[in-house]
Amino acid sequence: MKIPTTLKHKPVIVAEDYEQIDGRAAYETDAKGLSLGLAQWNDRGKVDISAKVWRYTGEKWSRQSEELPLHRVLDLAILTCEAQRYLREDAYKYPDFYDPDHPQLGRVGLQGDAMTVTVCTENEHIQEDIRLFQDALARDGELLGERMAVLARILGELGYHG
Repeated sequence: MKIPTTLKHKPVIVAEDYEQIDGRAAYETDAKGLSLGLAQWNDRGKVDISAKVWRYTGEKWSRQSEELPLHRVLDLAILTCEAQRYLREDAYKYPDFYDPDHPQLGRVGLQGDAMTVTVCTENEHIQEDIRLFQDALARDGELLGERMAVLARILGELGYHG
């Protein structure tokens, strides 16, 4: 299915077959494509690039299609990696999979400051939800691992070696 080019987001690089690889929803998803392009919020003289997930309801392109600035896409990838690292390497040390007195998992330096990664202790069901989260990560280990390996390979090819 062809991604529309007449809307405010202007696709430049596209993956129009995303429905075939959308994780466990593959072949049954409304996410039909991904694009990198010119952001819909661009003003005159200011051009930002964004990533967009294109959703199709079966009849029309959905208003639930999501557009994110590229740095946020990467920030989500960083957050995902930090969560996976913590749950793989440290969570087992605590009965509730985290230390309630020290819920901060780490800080990732970015732009002269840092992203603070914490367990969301405001979630009243965090003890149950963190276990469900860990189970889901484990269940999707192969699916996520394949993508992490591809990302690591491409980052290496681009010269980013930790």
